[in-house]
Parts: sequence; structure tokens; C-alpha cells
Amino acid sequence: MRGGKVLAYTAAICTSWGGMASAIDLDLTSTESIKNAAATVAYGTMSYYSGNQTGNNPGNMPSPYYWWEAGACFGTMVEYWYYTNDTSYNPSVTAAILSQVGDNQDFMPANQTKDEGNDDQGFWGMTAMTAAEVNFPNPPSDQPQWLALAQAVFNDMAARWDNTTCNGGLRWQIFTFNTGYDYKNSIANGCLFNIAARLARYTGNSSYADWAEKTWDWVAAVGLMSDEYAVYDGTSDTTNCTSIDKIQFTYNQGIYLFGAAMMYNYTNGSSVWRERVEGVLNQTDIFFQNGIMYEEACEDVNTVGTCDTDQQSFKAYLSRWMAASTKIAPFTASYSLPLLASSAKAAALQCSGGTDGTTCGEHWTENATYDGNTGLGQEMSALSVIQANLITQAPELVTNATGGTSVGNSAAGSGSSSTSPTVITAATGADRAGAGILTALLIAGVLGGVGFMVTGK
Repeated sequence: MRGGKVLAYTAAICTSWGGMASAIDLDLTSTESIKNAAATVAYGTMSYYSGNQTGNNPGNMPSPYYWWEAGACFGTMVEYWYYTNDTSYNPSVTAAILSQVGDNQDFMPANQTKDEGNDDQGFWGMTAMTAAEVNFPNPPSDQPQWLALAQAVFNDMAARWDNTTCNGGLRWQIFTFNTGYDYKNSIANGCLFNIAARLARYTGNSSYADWAEKTWDWVAAVGLMSDEYAVYDGTSDTTNCTSIDKIQFTYNQGIYLFGAAMMYNYTNGSSVWRERVEGVLNQTDIFFQNGIMYEEACEDVNTVGTCDTDQQSFKAYLSRWMAASTKIAPFTASYSLPLLASSAKAAALQCSGGTDGTTCGEHWTENATYDGNTGLGQEMSALSVIQANLITQAPELVTNATGGTSVGNSAAGSGSSSTSPTVITAATGADRAGAGILTALLIAGVLGGVGFMVTGK
């Protein structure tokens, strides 16, 4: 046990006591209380993952959870380590991520071909990018590295930029045989924008920044983002993107917020990017009722609600990206931190179900009235907003110039697309050699005896 306490072990004991607990005790003035609350929900989150058990599918979540949400979950757990320094889950998380990189080391595993879209790949790429930015322990040197994986995803996505309709943009789907190939949406393009902006800051390479600018400009020009910075869901190229589906989700607003904050930081406080950050952040107000986050498009507090399995996880990403933005665009803190605090309090009260008394429900706006609506997304969302309240004392997000240790490969992913990818030339002095490497024996122990079959949707 490290530091006198293994947080996840404490959470597991609390869970085993059955109904003795009633909601999660959360005192936002106490670091220990926040970490203990996060540990409890992290245990609940990882209880959905069985891929680290012999004979099961590593890196995947069981039905009804799609592959992309598994990638998002492991990104949440990377941040759990970042916030709490609890290493208990690191071997499982590292092994899970590496199990899904595919033959070209770009998160395009062959058995996901029938379902994988640009946003699916993008969420795994953002998980790798997060691992690089928080200095999550690097994989063994003979395994794919976090930065190189994010660069591979970027290269694949940039190669798919489609000028045949709508003057550009990414399609939702990668392959023509998948439903939704004619849909150009905010989340697919948001993944490209987000990863490009983060790579620009991490590597110092202006080519990534150019792609971030290009993607933002297209999203705004086509109408997926309003003049007031509200982000809408998508549009069809069958009408040359002239009709916009104006439904709004938390994760769409959040993905552009964090990317814009990265560009603000990369440009050393550009007034243009500050205005964009402020605009996107201000438009998050529709996702809060009395200071508590909710999914405006599908949560109805008077019923179980209409949010589907995917949408039940969306609050996790807005929570994560609002918090992270305060690190690189500090002027956002006065707006975001109070909302994250009030939402965390409400989420902790909603985590009052199940035989353990700490299973998390969906509707934070109902406070202590447990709604009985449980799942992976609900656990991830509660974990993300609770641990976000440690952001002020968390380490800075690193770059190659400020202590980042992840090894990159600017030409990664070149074999994964039907067209030749856009290859980014490495920045001078970038991609420094790795340090703090997780031992090969530790990973081998996690991987040993586990099959590598990948489930489809």
C-alpha cells in the first residue's frame, strides 16, 4: 500500500458492507473527502469492466456499452489516477488501452470495422492524449506510446477530411456501409479539432494548430456552431449540409470548449481564442438547472428520462473538459468551478442506490432522491464531476517542453485509411524519450492468459 492508503481498496470495503452507507459523503472543503468519494465511485465504475479477467475481452465493456464508451471510461480512469495518485487501477487501464490499438497502432482494431466511426476512434485517441498530458505512466518501450497513438488517430482523421460535399468536414462514419455515413456531425469534427489543438500545444507544431483552425472554421461556416457559440448535433450531406439538426448535448459543447482552451493556451492568450472560449463556455448554461448539470436534450426529472445508454455518459465529458480548461485557460475558473462544485454535491447525493447504498443514479437535479437509473455512464459522470473538484491542486497539464515524457511518432497511423494520411512533420526538439515507464513484468501479469478477441456492437 502506498501513501498509507489505497483508496480503491477502501472503497471496495465500503461497498462490501452492503446497505450500511446511504449516499456518498462528500465534503468539498476536504481533499481527503473528495478523494474517498472518488474512490468509491471509481470502484463502481470499474465494476462494469470484466476484461481483466481470464477468458474475457480486454478493453471492452459488456453489452449494452459500445466500444467508444469503453475508451472514454479508461480516459476517466486515467484522470482518476491524475487527481488522486491512486495507482490501483493503472495496470488494468494500461492493458485495456493497449489491447485496442489494432495492427496499425491507431485504435482501428479489425473486429470493430463494422461499427467504428470517426467519433469512436476519436474518443480512444483523446484517452491517449490525456495520458500524455497528465504524464500517466508510459507503457513499456516495446509497446505503442500515448503521444504516438494520439498522433496516429489525428493522421487517420485528417486523411478522411471530405471536400466532396459541404465544402469539407468529417463524416460521422468511416466506412460507406455503415449507417450514418452521410451525416457530418459536431462530435466527429470535434474529436479532430480537440486532438489537433492538444497536439499543437503538446508538441509545439503549428501544423496541428492549422488543422484545429481549419476544423473550427468549417464547423462555424456550415452552421454546426451558432454565432453565439452554441454547438448543434449535425447535418446531412444529402442536402449539402443546408439543414442543421439543432439538438444540443453536453459533450458537443465540452469538446469544443477544451479544444478552444488549448488553442488559447497555444497562442499565448490570443484575444480571438479567448472570445471563443468564453462564448462556448457561456453556452453551457442550458445544461445547468439551479447550478446542477443535466442533459437538457433528454433528461426529464419527472420520469426515468429518455437519455439512451450513450447519452447517460455525456455529463462525464463536459465535467472533465470544464475542469481541464481551467488549467490552461485560468479565466474560466470563476465560471466553471462553482458549477462543478454544486453538481458534485448533487451527484454524490444521487449516489445512494443499490445494496451498497452508493450506486449512482442519473438525475443529479433530484438530489438525494435516488432515481433507480443506474449504469456505467451514470458512474462515469458522477466520478468525473466529483474528482473535477480536485483540479486546483492537480498538476499542470504537461507538454514536451514542460516535462512531458511520452514518445511520439508524427507519421503514425499511415496504414489505416483508404487514402494517404496527412503526415505532420515533427517539431524541432519534440517527442522526447520516455521516463517513468511501467514495468514490463507488471503489464505482462495483467495481460497473461487473457484473450484478445474484440467484441462488436
